[in-house]
Amino acid sequence: MQPAGARAERLAEQHLIAHGAKILARNTRYKGGEIDLIAEHAGHIVFVEVRLRKNSDFGGAAASITPAKQHRIVLAARHWLQGAGSAYSRRPCRFDAVLLDALDDKRAEWLQAAFFMDGF
Repeated sequence: MQPAGARAERLAEQHLIAHGAKILARNTRYKGGEIDLIAEHAGHIVFVEVRLRKNSDFGGAAASITPAKQHRIVLAARHWLQGAGSAYSRRPCRFDAVLLDALDDKRAEWLQAAFFMDGF
C-alpha cells in the first residue's frame, strides 16, 4: 500500500485533471525545495502543494503551508523554470494548494493562487 502522502498526491492529481488541468511534472526536487505537482491550467503554469491533514488541531492543511515552505516551493519553481520547464518560463505562474482532510477526492479543496511571491 502507498504511504498516505503519495495517495494524497494521486488524489490531488486526479482532482486537478478532472477540473481541466494538465499535469506537467510530479515530485520535482531541487536543493532547497520541492514541488508536489506542476500543471498547466487556464493559461498559467501552476505549482501545486498538496497537504493532507486529518487533524485540524494546529490549523489544518492550509496553515501548514508556512512562509518557509512557500519560500522553498518558489525556489524549486525558479529552478524548474530555468531547467526542465524552460519552455514555460515566459508564461504566467501561480502557486496553488490542494487541501485534503481525508483520503477522499470528494473532500479535496483546490485553492488557486493560495499564496503569492514577488517575481511571479
